[in-house]
Amino acid sequence: MPQDYDLIIRNGSVVDGTGAAPFAADVAVKDGVIAAVGPDLPGSAAREIDAKGKLVTPGFVDIHTHYDAQAVWDSHLAPSSQHGVTTIVMGNCGVGFAPCKPEDREKMIELMEGVEDIPGAVMHEGLEWKWETFPEYLDAIDAKPRDVDVCALVPHAALRVYVMGDRAVAFEPANDDDIAKMRALTKEAVEAGAFGVSTSRALFHKTIAGAYIPTMRTHVDEFVGIANGLKDAGSGFVEAITDWITDMRRDPLNAKPDPEGAFNVLKQVAKESGRPLVYSMVQISSQPTLYADVLEMNRKANEEEGVNIRPVFPPRAVGFILGLQATQTPFSGCPTFKKLNDLPLAEKVAKLSDPAVKAQILSEDPVKESTFTLIHFLSYKWMFRFKGKEYMPQPHESAAAVAEREGRTPQEVAYDWLLEDGGKNFIYMPAANYLGYEFKASERLLGEKMAIMGLGDGGAHVGFILDAGFPTFLLTHWGKETGKFSMPELIRRLTSDTADAAGLGDRGRIRVGLKADLNVIDWDALEVGAVHVQRDLPAGGKRLMQGANGYRYTVVSGQITHQDGQPTGALPGRLVRGQRTAPPMAIAAE
Repeated sequence: MPQDYDLIIRNGSVVDGTGAAPFAADVAVKDGVIAAVGPDLPGSAAREIDAKGKLVTPGFVDIHTHYDAQAVWDSHLAPSSQHGVTTIVMGNCGVGFAPCKPEDREKMIELMEGVEDIPGAVMHEGLEWKWETFPEYLDAIDAKPRDVDVCALVPHAALRVYVMGDRAVAFEPANDDDIAKMRALTKEAVEAGAFGVSTSRALFHKTIAGAYIPTMRTHVDEFVGIANGLKDAGSGFVEAITDWITDMRRDPLNAKPDPEGAFNVLKQVAKESGRPLVYSMVQISSQPTLYADVLEMNRKANEEEGVNIRPVFPPRAVGFILGLQATQTPFSGCPTFKKLNDLPLAEKVAKLSDPAVKAQILSEDPVKESTFTLIHFLSYKWMFRFKGKEYMPQPHESAAAVAEREGRTPQEVAYDWLLEDGGKNFIYMPAANYLGYEFKASERLLGEKMAIMGLGDGGAHVGFILDAGFPTFLLTHWGKETGKFSMPELIRRLTSDTADAAGLGDRGRIRVGLKADLNVIDWDALEVGAVHVQRDLPAGGKRLMQGANGYRYTVVSGQITHQDGQPTGALPGRLVRGQRTAPPMAIAAE
């Protein structure tokens, strides 16, 4: 007997993604689209879910990820897909793998290895390189089904190297012909389905060999040129990350901060191209008020000049996870430690437990031979013993404070922490957004409608940062634990707000006619899981992982992809080609 629907979620509390109060209703799905929403819906379905006592929300949209490599070999884009995310945007921060000529593949791998901490061996084995142009890369991504939908940005670094070759990595200025070619390639990519273009002017974005990202010293005319490729195509947004320094052409390390000048560059790009622009925003301890100053500049640009420009911010500290199973420790650059690093864990712990080995390592310089591009950010004042999900450590718990109480050096304390639990223990070091041992900047930004929650970096920093669980942290910390923001508002931040920012008008709300991407959430049980290590990457590579509890069902295009945190085997996720408006039926329902 034919069914009326493919799926009905009954008796749930619907949180529709707009920020409106929850309401009791059933949600019915047919052919991957929301077909009906209302109480006690008549009809039957091939599958019914009883969501009594549970929340029914739109699927989450994450606009800042780096699955550019993983999406080539993996159908499961975890950890994001384990945290209610049903659509991701990748290609952020100006790094990626297309366009790319065969002779430049190693450059792109080295850049991604340094900037995003994805091991080179993993990429060498996992990337099949069936493309050269960006449209060909999209075709390769399109060929593989997944558990989430994928949107892609054109990375400026790849674009620059493709057009300029070695001149790009030598930081030569792009000439008019170079800019015209990059503009045309950007237009071509967007017409093939790209969602926009990304760039970086961040000092800490370096190759594994320590060279700066090729886009760091680019002049504003080049930046405007690639954004005008979006203008030519009539679609797409710009994503940027900056260190708020204007002139980095000669000596970037000694260049003076100029937040107003740097923001004006972003504003100029958005103004001249007429395309929306988003940029990364965190609070840093050396310039604690910079984020607030930029926020006020942003407000004026929006309200007084009508420029569509918005910051993207994290809901908590961005921190390093250090450990013997991770890719970095405070001692990874020490020569003696390097000799032991590739040993099996138990053997490594046994060697490191030898007092003579410990003394030798602690006597060595950890910086001189380090390949960690962020080594200079490490501070024992901000290192804490980490059991897997404690993101608000206090001053008395730091390695420096413990050392002072116990009459030891901070290095000794950190060294001993690494050996705990058979070497499976971690050290957590919040590196940004944690001034005063609080998330005050995040709280401020959560109160700003112009700001976008994001920066989880799913797919990147696989061995020393793990922030892809931001959606779950946002809901649990700011909703359940502190109650500082309403649950419907937090859901809005993960759904309609991010969908609209990306130009995905066909999702992000529970409305008839929109895409049936949904979550059924047990609010009382919702929690972030503990960080652990999985060795499941190509070439035997390992990565930090973190799941969650409380997501009873995640639905993509009407198919259940995860149940109680476990993949079901359904892979309805596809490449999304280009921005789209809401379908007429959904507009009518609105």
